[in-house]
Amino acid sequence: MITPLLWAQTAPGPKEQQITDNICDCISRLDYSKVTNKQTAEKAFMDCFASQGSMILDVANERNVEITDQPAMRALGVGIGKNLMQQNCEGFMKLSMAMAQTETAGDIGSGVIEGRLKRIETKDFNYFVITDNSNKEKSFIWLRQFAGSDEFMGNTKNYIGKTVRISWQDIEVFVPSAKNYYNLKEVTELQVL
Repeated sequence: MITPLLWAQTAPGPKEQQITDNICDCISRLDYSKVTNKQTAEKAFMDCFASQGSMILDVANERNVEITDQPAMRALGVGIGKNLMQQNCEGFMKLSMAMAQTETAGDIGSGVIEGRLKRIETKDFNYFVITDNSNKEKSFIWLRQFAGSDEFMGNTKNYIGKTVRISWQDIEVFVPSAKNYYNLKEVTELQVL
């Protein structure tokens, strides 16, 4: 059985590099005007991945992974995803952003959620990442000044692990690294409880 730690320490073999290149090429040729939500992004990725079915067996053999070992095969797929990220496959970055979208019902949504602040990510913008009661991660973009934002302009490490209440609204933003528009949840108020 392959472990994620071993995967991270091993360079891709020739078959693994070939499947990574093939999937990147497939993803890069997609018509992104048809990738309109999370479901279409996931389907597009799986279609590109599945088109390499015969090569998946070759990569499994190269990695000495038994194809009936589902956790090991899942780790193999995750490893290929990491390879796509490491080689900066532009199409994969676009699809990843689309797959990370949260589905919204109707036009613009809003809401309030409580959870533990897990981290504050700094990418193109700052994101508050919290874990809810079911221990799922939720991400909220800090795009503009909001009620309570002044507390987070300095050292934010003191807030990690604290329970917070976030008021949010859906907003469509252009993400420069993905070169596309995405629906994100914008923080409108944040309270440390």
